Amino acid sequence: MRALVLLNMGGPNSLDEVELFLKNMFNDENILTIKNRLLRKFVAFLITNSRKSVAKKNYELLGGKSPLNFHTKNLIKKLSSYLPNVYITCAMRYTPPFSKDVIKELIKINADEVFLFPLYPHYSTTTTKSSLEDFYNTAKGYGFHARFFDIANFYTNRLYNEAVIEKIKKALKDEDSKEFDLIFSAHSLPQKIIDRGDPYQIQLKEHIKILKELLRQNGLEFNSIHLAYQSKLGPIKWLEPSLEEKLKSLKNKRVVIYPISFILDNSETDFELHIEYKEIAKRLGLDYRVCECVNDSDRFCEAIVKIYHNARG
Repeated sequence: MRALVLLNMGGPNSLDEVELFLKNMFNDENILTIKNRLLRKFVAFLITNSRKSVAKKNYELLGGKSPLNFHTKNLIKKLSSYLPNVYITCAMRYTPPFSKDVIKELIKINADEVFLFPLYPHYSTTTTKSSLEDFYNTAKGYGFHARFFDIANFYTNRLYNEAVIEKIKKALKDEDSKEFDLIFSAHSLPQKIIDRGDPYQIQLKEHIKILKELLRQNGLEFNSIHLAYQSKLGPIKWLEPSLEEKLKSLKNKRVVIYPISFILDNSETDFELHIEYKEIAKRLGLDYRVCECVNDSDRFCEAIVKIYHNARG
């Protein structure tokens, strides 16, 4: 039996899971890179306690849960129609369903080939490595020995990038792209993680070059194209420029935001981009538009299917 497992960070399924989500995330040594386990646990406790109240209020504005879970279920359902003979499921890093839950399912159905698909287009130790590492370590702990295949990143995939272009076109609403600045907004990372050799930023820039060419082929020419970073946390140095700084530099202009590091809409897109940054944009007099993520679009499903078949060989 073949199985395709979509890997992601996860998000709270209810307000009761917000604290669990924060606790698990900040105890991940790939996120909070403190070598001493006890010290990391203590710092994670402090961060979780300081953020849980605000985080719950933010999730209340999203209906009391992360939209990531809704979009994940839709994607699995649609992929199942493309791959009817493959068992398709998901494993989340910080909220249920966890890797242990999924591995129990896979053992039960006697899965002998497992394709792991981290839903991060660019490789980072904080995302791809963390999710794959967690799944493999958990599988080993359960004595689950299947033939494993994994996809490290897929930002160069043509079908995926065509799905991105479709979302940008939709946000433009048939208006002239030359009247807009396009901002690719990526989840930020501490600069020290990049300095240690994490390829995330390099791949982001390569991805934007690919998308610029594809935009040109589709007859879309923007006033200017930018890369900016969102979701900064804490006083340390993070990747720059921040999205807020970028928006301030484009005061009174027309902007389209594409969340380039996200595949499925989540709290960073639905809350940060659609609520927080929208307020900032309003104060700056910007005509501000946010693109949907590719979510379960047909073109993205086609991309996953092609990547799956290529991995099978």
